[in-house]
Amino acid sequence: MSTETNDPRFAHIDVWPIADAVQAMWEGQLAAVAAVQSQVPAIAAAADAAAARLGREGRLAYAGAGTSGRIAVQDGVELYPTFNWPQERLVFLMAGGLSALTEAAEGAEDDGDAARRAVAAAGLGAADVLVAVAASGRTPFTRAAVAAARAAGALTIALANNAGAPLLGDAEHALLVDTGTELIAGSTRMKAGTAQKAVLNMLSTAIMLRRGLVHDGLMVNMRVSNDKLRDRAQRMVAEIAGVAPDIAAAALSAGGEEIRAGVLIALGAAPAEAAALVARHDTLREAMRAYRDA
Repeated sequence: MSTETNDPRFAHIDVWPIADAVQAMWEGQLAAVAAVQSQVPAIAAAADAAAARLGREGRLAYAGAGTSGRIAVQDGVELYPTFNWPQERLVFLMAGGLSALTEAAEGAEDDGDAARRAVAAAGLGAADVLVAVAASGRTPFTRAAVAAARAAGALTIALANNAGAPLLGDAEHALLVDTGTELIAGSTRMKAGTAQKAVLNMLSTAIMLRRGLVHDGLMVNMRVSNDKLRDRAQRMVAEIAGVAPDIAAAALSAGGEEIRAGVLIALGAAPAEAAALVARHDTLREAMRAYRDA
């Protein structure tokens, strides 16, 4: 596996001037992101398939161990505040359990039975999507999670950093980001981890785009949970509806701080009508059109 190979270029990095070592790390980060480019079509295809499968009820699940698992969980956790993706529609299958997010449980990655039990306990099925991440592409826990989820009917997406990784053959959608050797052999939190984070950022954001949770580049399904976000939400309502800030603020409040409802109220809809339009339509654009055509 290239991620485990000791690169002779860095054989004496521990005695390099530290500025040279950091320069090499920076170059590695650039190379990691560049390696993602070849997977853009595959990421788009996976996002389209995932968004269609999830519909309005399906759950998005993440599986992984160690560094890869932590990166996967981080991506999923961010979907709630950013897109108000319901927490009950997120599933995290982390080798060693969620306590392994802060306390290393490296031996747990070999426990395929634990992965199968976790998939069964989560009740993953045909409406769900599993995203599995493993730098090596060989982790028993992650492979077992994919196999069990796929057998249960879930759509499966695999992300790995080594060509020929068996995990990629386990899933319906394979994302290979071949980041090559690490500056410190086996330290996949470096290049491999950076590439994984970039891919997951792109994949989950594309899914949210396809699910209609973005309007004209704005996070219109964002959770309004503090003063900063309330101010941002009011600006969104004002911009989309074309109204003054005070009208936008009142509309947002009348809509229960739900941005899409706030836009419709600012356009003249009653709060109950706005809520019904949002519930009935997948996108704000569709809801606005329906209101104007009524």
